[in-house]
Amino acid sequence: MRPFADLSRFINPVNVAVVGASARPSSQGARLYENLVRHSQIRGKVYAVNPAYSQIGDAPCWPSIRELPDGDIDVALVIVNASRVMDALLQCVQRKIPYAIVMSSGFSEAGEAGRALEQDIARLCRETGLHVYGPNCPGFVNVRDRIGMTFSPAFRHDLNAGGIGLATQGGGLGRNLLQGLSHGQGVGLWFSAGNEVDLEIPDFIACMAQDPQIKVIGLLMEGIKDGRRLTAALDLARERGKPVVVLKIGHSEAGVRAAQSHTASIAGSAAINSAVFRQFGAIEVDDLDQLLAVTRLLAQGAPKPGSGLCIYTFSGGTAALATDIAGLANLPMAAFSAQTNAALKSLLPDFANISNPVDTTADILRDQDAANECLRVICNDPGVGAVLFPIPMDYGEVTDGIAQSIIDVSRSTATPIIPVWMSRRMGGGFQLLEQHGLQPFLSVSGAIAALSRIWPESGAPSGPAAEHDAGGAAPQAGETAGRLQLSEAQSKALLRQAGFPLPANEVAASAGQAAAAAARIGFPVVMKIVSPDIAHKTESGGVRLGIRTEDAAAEAFDGICAAVARAAPGARIEGVLVEAMLPAGGREVLVGVHRDAAFGLVLTFGLGGIFVETLRDVAHRMIPLQREDARSLLRDIRNAAILEGVRGQPSADLAALEDLILQVSAFAERHADTLLELELNPVWLGPAGQGAIALDALIVATGPLQAPAMPEKEANP
Repeated sequence: MRPFADLSRFINPVNVAVVGASARPSSQGARLYENLVRHSQIRGKVYAVNPAYSQIGDAPCWPSIRELPDGDIDVALVIVNASRVMDALLQCVQRKIPYAIVMSSGFSEAGEAGRALEQDIARLCRETGLHVYGPNCPGFVNVRDRIGMTFSPAFRHDLNAGGIGLATQGGGLGRNLLQGLSHGQGVGLWFSAGNEVDLEIPDFIACMAQDPQIKVIGLLMEGIKDGRRLTAALDLARERGKPVVVLKIGHSEAGVRAAQSHTASIAGSAAINSAVFRQFGAIEVDDLDQLLAVTRLLAQGAPKPGSGLCIYTFSGGTAALATDIAGLANLPMAAFSAQTNAALKSLLPDFANISNPVDTTADILRDQDAANECLRVICNDPGVGAVLFPIPMDYGEVTDGIAQSIIDVSRSTATPIIPVWMSRRMGGGFQLLEQHGLQPFLSVSGAIAALSRIWPESGAPSGPAAEHDAGGAAPQAGETAGRLQLSEAQSKALLRQAGFPLPANEVAASAGQAAAAAARIGFPVVMKIVSPDIAHKTESGGVRLGIRTEDAAAEAFDGICAAVARAAPGARIEGVLVEAMLPAGGREVLVGVHRDAAFGLVLTFGLGGIFVETLRDVAHRMIPLQREDARSLLRDIRNAAILEGVRGQPSADLAALEDLILQVSAFAERHADTLLELELNPVWLGPAGQGAIALDALIVATGPLQAPAMPEKEANP
């Protein structure tokens, strides 16, 4: 895996060069140069480079990078025609400029010719060590140090700095987020690198994870260039205690197509993306509003583990509504200490509700000091992780006073207070809260949705260590890799060699062999066709269950072969698998592995057998898995209660199932270079102590996995 780039000189450069600087008003070259010269606080020099000018304003303009004065230049900003970009980058290499931002478009997003140009840039970066940001991007903004390496005319207006770091794959939506954080905790760094030919989202995550001034990282992603680097960066952010909030576009087929055409990268499966984000501690959200809301809340500070939510308002109906919505979201409600209850009882009228939710009634609004003290008492309760304060209407001076109370108390407490302004009339109280950085939510449901994303869970699963590389190099689009599908018998023989729990079985090449094999294994047995050309054995008549005698086994062999010959005349028949039949009463689950285009090998678990296609109840983890990953995977399916036992059923053997999942993960990791798919379905899962045994198996690889050969067929008598 490529190491993360050191971006320290990039984010805070001393000297920069603008290749394509212009004196033509409103041109991108002019705006970029103006943002750096007039609106940024560059510590050194801004060099203009354009052979069309000898001077721009009062400053000299140089014909090329090659002819710039001697001295270190940290970043070259390139905004010229795509056909001229490569020459500019070669000059950067000659001048030992470590970073270049290529804002020009006309690369992989524009077709084959542009894709070839982009590949040339990637090759230059690999061979020389030059780091390129872009192409086809709006640039980079360091808000906290006021450095605008961007052509956006909005740069000078969007300078509310703070501890939120942003990395986006869309310039317009990134600017939307920047402007959405124009009050309160603002943005420190904003990366938006377009096609990401060299520097990528993982580099930016790693940079912000190690930046002491960044508190929370927000991501807006359309595609994933390298899933393994992404998860390593997420792991680094988790190690450094930096929450990562991600909005991944591409949950619908139309969204996937749009994302791929925009970024020329892999959109990936929404289900796999979500599972991997969860596995590595990232908080996934559904839209821009949630991305803004959740990053804002986390910048204030996450609720304490083990704490609950307090709903505090002066309207009984609002209290009931908010509590109902919080209950539906499964948010824990705080239980007050005896000390808190006593203090509230002394401050509030007898008819107020002092339990959670707190309805102070409108009486307290007449006494600002008492209102402040009530809110302060609740914030100081050790069981309160956050206070939700819905304000149902604008009451002019009255709600101005409520807003001031929230502002005053928030200054003296570490407990987050989340105001909700429910009225369409944005009065003085709303403006006051916003000006003091306590940007109110506009609906209770929106606030609860954001809180539910950040409320701490106990026992969050840990991801695999970053140095693992299980199948990270998936075949790229357009490559042709060999594809070898093993039969069930070959797959099981290979898995048996690897120590997997499997029923006793033999492959028979004749009716006589089938009868003898069944007698050796012991009745009852199940018999199944062995053919690399038949994926669905039941539909082709290739399965017989409950065979209890040798004669029945011989008859089943002939019946299976005849049925398959009718259903699939061209199929290659390699025999019939005779296998011990396990007792009734076990649950059926699925454990599988496939190679994801973005993340490499991914393990899938869910309800198996006939439930796979009907319920589609599965969960995913990126390989390799640790014990806690396997344990959490079992809880992630919707119908996990089936495994734990319902209506008097004993619990399934979950310990054996965890072991099997880890065994599959380890097998896949060992064969990461060649394995494409592995499916155990169904896996028979007995009651506690009886194990988890694969009843069917399928392996698909890019080449041989040294499976044993099939037995020779007997000559017909």
